[in-house]
Amino acid sequence: MPKHKLIATSIALLSIGTLTAQEQEQEKSLYIKGNALLATIGVLNVGLEKQISQKYTIQGDIFISPWKSFAGHEFQYYSGSLEGRYYFNEAFSKWYIGANIAASAFVLQKWDYWNDTPYINERNEEFITSNLYQKGVSFIVGVTGGYQFKVSDRWNIDVYASIGTSQDFYKGYDRASGRRYDSAKKFNKSGEFLPYRGGVMISYKLK
Repeated sequence: MPKHKLIATSIALLSIGTLTAQEQEQEKSLYIKGNALLATIGVLNVGLEKQISQKYTIQGDIFISPWKSFAGHEFQYYSGSLEGRYYFNEAFSKWYIGANIAASAFVLQKWDYWNDTPYINERNEEFITSNLYQKGVSFIVGVTGGYQFKVSDRWNIDVYASIGTSQDFYKGYDRASGRRYDSAKKFNKSGEFLPYRGGVMISYKLK
C-alpha cells in the first residue's frame, strides 16, 4: 500500500476511534432524584446517580428526617449512603441489584418502645417504656434491589429497597427526667439485620 494511503487510512481509523470514544463518553448519563414516598411525611431523601459503563452506575444520596417528635415519637435521622448498581438490561432501565454502604446519626425511639409497660434496668430503676429514646450512630452494609423505568425522555421512576446489617452505637435516655436509663458507661452496642432504605424515586436526567 502506498505510504500516503497508509497515512490516510491510519488517520481515518484514529478519527473513528476518537469519535466513538466521545460518543460513549456522551452517553454516560447523570440523574438527580428525590424520594416521592418519603416527601409526603416531610422527610428529605435526594441523590445523584451517575452512569459509569453500559450496565453499571454509582449513586450517592442523603436522608434527612428533622422530626424532634413525629406522632409522639422522636424521629431525627440523618444519613448518607453510597451505592454501586448493576442493571441486567442497561443503565437506568429495568431490574438491577446493588451494594450499599451507609452511615447515620440519630435521635429516635425504637418501635418496640411504643408502649406504657414498666421498664426496669440493671440498677433496678423503673421507667415508663414510652418515655425512653435512643441517641447514637450507625454503620450499615447492605444490598439493594429495584426496578427503574422511563416515563419520558428525561424522567424516570425508580422503585427500590435495601436490606443489610446495621452496627449501632447509642445511649438511652428517659424523656421525663433527662437521665440515662441504660447501664452502659459509654455506648450501648447492638447489631441488627433489617430493611433500612426504600421508596419511589422520581429521577430527572441532567445529561
